Amino acid sequence: MRLAIFEPDIPQNTGTMLRLAACMGLAVDIIEPCGFVLDDKRLRRAGMDYLQGVDLTRHSSWQSFLEHSPGRIVLLTTKAATPYTEFGFTADDCLLVGRESAGVPPEVHARADARIIVPMNPGFRSLNVAVSAAMVAGEALRQTAGFPNSGSSADPFSEGLS
Repeated sequence: MRLAIFEPDIPQNTGTMLRLAACMGLAVDIIEPCGFVLDDKRLRRAGMDYLQGVDLTRHSSWQSFLEHSPGRIVLLTTKAATPYTEFGFTADDCLLVGRESAGVPPEVHARADARIIVPMNPGFRSLNVAVSAAMVAGEALRQTAGFPNSGSSADPFSEGLS
């Protein structure tokens, strides 16, 4: 499973998503240009020391990303009809999030293999991109049994019971 970030605007959000990826074992694709210097100190602050553990690929453009992207591109967008909780994820999916300020352009939206939405109360535009990425990645990893193994029992209260 991969997380792709399209032309990110806010280094703190990108750092948060890189930290998420490191902790959950997700590879990350950053599709440039970014709205900040990628090694910006705010990015390092949000990602903390987790950034060294990220399988990160930088792409100079959308076209470059397409030439190297494996699996389905699953776009998180407010313009979708399918709630992420009703979507069937696969282990080779690439979860794509757009720019905080503008989402993705129409050609990116059209190229996605699937488009999903995080349902919200009426009257609200969107969630923070890092929050949306975490919610959807959690469901995708749950469905594909892709959560990292922590080495602990799935149900510590059932040990020794028969």
